[in-house]
Amino acid sequence: MTAGLRLAELLELLKIQDAGAALHAQIAHLFPICRSITGNGVRETLAILRERVPLEIHEVPSGTPVLDWVVPREWNVKDAYVKNSRGERVIDFKRHNLHLMGYSTPVAAKMSRAELEPRLHSLPDHPDWIPFRSSFYRDNWGFCLSHRERQQLDDGEYEVRIDSTLEDGSLTYGELFVPGQSEDEILLSAHVCHPSLCNDNLSGISVQTLLAQYLSALVKAGRPPRYSYRFVFAPVTVGAITWLAQNEHNVGRIRHGLVLTLLGDSGPINYKRSRRGDTAIDRAAAHVLGRSGQPHRIQDFSPYGYDERQYCSPGFDLPVGSLMRTPYMQFPEYHTSGDNLDFVKPEHLADSLAKLLAILDVLERDATYLNLSPKGEPQLGRRGLYRALAERTDDGNAEMAMLWVLNQSDGKHSLLEIAERAGMRFESIANAAEMLAKAELLARV
Repeated sequence: MTAGLRLAELLELLKIQDAGAALHAQIAHLFPICRSITGNGVRETLAILRERVPLEIHEVPSGTPVLDWVVPREWNVKDAYVKNSRGERVIDFKRHNLHLMGYSTPVAAKMSRAELEPRLHSLPDHPDWIPFRSSFYRDNWGFCLSHRERQQLDDGEYEVRIDSTLEDGSLTYGELFVPGQSEDEILLSAHVCHPSLCNDNLSGISVQTLLAQYLSALVKAGRPPRYSYRFVFAPVTVGAITWLAQNEHNVGRIRHGLVLTLLGDSGPINYKRSRRGDTAIDRAAAHVLGRSGQPHRIQDFSPYGYDERQYCSPGFDLPVGSLMRTPYMQFPEYHTSGDNLDFVKPEHLADSLAKLLAILDVLERDATYLNLSPKGEPQLGRRGLYRALAERTDDGNAEMAMLWVLNQSDGKHSLLEIAERAGMRFESIANAAEMLAKAELLARV
C-alpha cells in the first residue's frame, strides 16, 4: 500500500474561491425543491446529484421493518394554499414551500379565521421569517407564514386546500462507494429531507457531493485514496436507520466517519465527537482544528442532533463524529426561511471543505512505523537528509520532526500520536516519516 494520498492538495489544484462558488451554485440549484423524509422531492434531489456522481438509488417500501422502526408512508404534494374571501392566495405553497407544514394530510374546506388560527405557525420574535414545521409520524396539517403576514389576515372566510397524498410508497436514499487501496472505509453522511433550507441541509449535501466528485476523479486517474469511501445521502433519522438496517453486515469495515451539515454559515467550525470520544476521527479533527489558528469548538457527544446519534447508537457504536459550523438551534435562522441563499456564503463553504479535506488527509497519511536503526541516533548526514533539511525553510521544524519520528517509531505509536506528543503539526511529522522511509530508516508496520 502506498503512502496516504494528500487530499489537502486537492484544494491547491483548485482555487478555493472557485470551490466555494461551485458549492453555492449547487445549493442554489437544489434550493427550490420541496423535500421531506419520503417522496418525489428526495428523488429529484438525488437525480440532480446523480448527474455529478454515480449514485446508487435505493427504494425501501413503506411498511418495511427497519431495526425498531417501520418505513413510513410516502408523502407528496402538488399544491397548497389559503385563499381569502377575495380569492387571493394569502398563503401559497408555490411561492415558498415552507408555507406548508411537512407531511400535511389532504384538505379541502372553508373555514373562519378563528377555525384556521390553530393551524397557523409563525415567529413573533422574527416577524419576517417563515418557520419550518413538520408532522412526520402523526396525521396532521397546517400552514406556516411570517408573523407580519399572519397579523394582516382579516376575519373573513377562507378557502383551504392541500392537494397532497400520503400513501404506501417507499423511502429513497442514495449511496456511492468509492474504492480505495484498502477495504477499510470512511463513511460520509448527509441528510436529504429538508425543504428550502440552505445551511440545514443543502450545505452538507453540496460539500459531500463535491468531495465525492474529487475522489471519483482521482480513482479514474489511477490515484485511489488509501481508504475506501462510502457516501450516504438519506433522510434524517429514519433514513439513516434504514441504511443501517440494510447494511448491518457491512458496517464492520467502517473505520472512521463524519456526518456533514450546517457548513455554510459564518460561525467557527464545530466538531462533535463520536460516542467513544477518543477515536482516530475525534483526534484528527481536534488536531486539525487546534492547529488551524482559527476559532473553533470541540464538543462532546450527546445523543441528540443529526444522524451521528444513529451511527453511534450502542448496538453499532461506529466511530462517527459530526462536522458543522454553528450547531443546530444555536443560530436564529435555524429552521426558518432566514436560512436562505444569502445566509450561506461561498467563502464559508470553501473553508468547511478545506477543513474536511485536512481532517481526511490526516487519516489518509497516519501510519505506524518501525525505526530500522533504533540503537542510538542514526547518522542523517551520510544519507543526504541534512542536505534535504537545509533546503527547507521551516526554521528547524523538519529536523525536530525527524528526531521525534525516529525516537517514537517503535511499532507502537502512530504518526498522529507522535504529532500530539511533540506538539507539532501532523503534516510536519508525516513529511518527516516519508523522508526517513525513503532513506530506509523506517518501515511501515
